Amino acid sequence: MNIKTPPANWLKAWLKADQSEIAAIEAAMWDAGAQAVTLVDAEDTPIHEPLPGSMPLWPRTVVEALYATDTDRELIRSMLTGAGLKDAASRLQFDTLANNNWETAWMNSYEPMRFGHSLWICPSHIEPDPDWPLVIRLDPGVAFGSGTHPTTALCLEWVENRSMTGMSVLDYGCGSGVLSLAAALKGASRLVAVDHDPQALESTAENARRNNLDGHIEVLLPKAYRELADNLKKFDVILANILAEPLIKLAPLLMDSLKPGGKIVLSGILGKQAHTVAATYADLGSEAVISEREGWVRIVLTAPTVS
Repeated sequence: MNIKTPPANWLKAWLKADQSEIAAIEAAMWDAGAQAVTLVDAEDTPIHEPLPGSMPLWPRTVVEALYATDTDRELIRSMLTGAGLKDAASRLQFDTLANNNWETAWMNSYEPMRFGHSLWICPSHIEPDPDWPLVIRLDPGVAFGSGTHPTTALCLEWVENRSMTGMSVLDYGCGSGVLSLAAALKGASRLVAVDHDPQALESTAENARRNNLDGHIEVLLPKAYRELADNLKKFDVILANILAEPLIKLAPLLMDSLKPGGKIVLSGILGKQAHTVAATYADLGSEAVISEREGWVRIVLTAPTVS
């Protein structure tokens, strides 16, 4: 696998935003090619005792996105403008950020998080409580998916809430591999993680090793996945936490990869996009079960059983 060396510096695009803008700004920044998006308190407003798995936001939030240093700044502005965020585009600012500084900043603020009743994500610099039933050791990295985003939280809670003993699971758009790791802890017997970014695949493999799951997760680029034999592209559960547009494009592939009676979990979708995405998967024949958090949704559908 050809893994790219992380850059010494990043282009940081950032702006202050109200709660009502955040979901749309995040989506536009991901669409512009962000490698990571972070939310930071803009006005030192404490959030006391949030419920487990909840992701409350501050009244005013700084949205920060990291890009390769050669990214066209006007492209980022144009993505915001095209999403109806002209005022946000005018507030956008840019800085150059050293790679090590960004990683250190994450480590200083990253704390254990609980999803559902039993699943915890714990960074390596904190020792987990021995009473926590299921623990994923995970440090933030360039690959998306550390549990802090509402879409990841929605997917983790779905996985945590069911047994996956003996099941086969496809994690399409795996990022850090956190959903694959959660499925493995819930008993999945076969796990395939797919991402177009080689760095995400390396992150998934490394996180598997850190969690004593080395060899349990097969990591593949999309081309390699498509080249698998047909019988190896059938899964009991498909997890796809990406964005609405790629989910729509991937619908034929993902639906064809689902076993009869299998379940597909889609996220990375804004609330206003939910019905369009669900309609694209209507051939599955089941009613879409839609859950919402902070403007983002999770859609769960079930494939028909063989009659």
